Amino acid sequence: MICKIHGLLEAIEDNTAMIRTPGALTYEVMVSAYTAARLGGSIDQEITLFTLHYLEGQNQGATMYPRLAGFLDPADREFFELFTTTKGIGNKRALRAMTMATGQIAMAIADRDLSTLQTLPEVGRRTAETIVAALHGKVDRFVGAASGAGDAKAAGIPGAPMPTSAVSREAVEALVQLGEVRQQALNWVDQVMRLAGEKDRPKDASDLIARVYRIKAGG
Repeated sequence: MICKIHGLLEAIEDNTAMIRTPGALTYEVMVSAYTAARLGGSIDQEITLFTLHYLEGQNQGATMYPRLAGFLDPADREFFELFTTTKGIGNKRALRAMTMATGQIAMAIADRDLSTLQTLPEVGRRTAETIVAALHGKVDRFVGAASGAGDAKAAGIPGAPMPTSAVSREAVEALVQLGEVRQQALNWVDQVMRLAGEKDRPKDASDLIARVYRIKAGG
């Protein structure tokens, strides 16, 4: 089993990372949308991904193709394996759906936050309910533990803050819907929360977003 790959990131195409190893072999590694976004600034740099090696069936299982899925941290890989135990969530669908950090998705499941789960691609209300029913009580160890700045640094990727409160998560998703880049939205929300401190926390997501745009405008 191929459990880790280290090499030069040559390109990212359609959530697939092309990694050239020291032996001059280039591997095609499937990654989540969130991971692809994090890797975007690492083209032509050396990175490490923790991988899951599996077989994918084609033509009703008549032909099997080997696949590699890559993750920034072993905890991300472990969460992916758990996530795909949900009925109707296969490997490809899970990778397409994982547009947030592992900790954010885990927190939404732990909080039974169907609204946040429904912002994931291909996840409607019924699927969100299925995910919560299948995984609630099993994801606590992933909340806030994966895809953090330290994990990204270990993988050779610039770190980014991960919102831990429901208000912060809601604000990030709203900013993305408004056309902002997720990475920048994460940075702005983190900056607002750090500046606010404990005594001046935003009342709700709208208040937080208003403060984000004041920072964006230079205020």
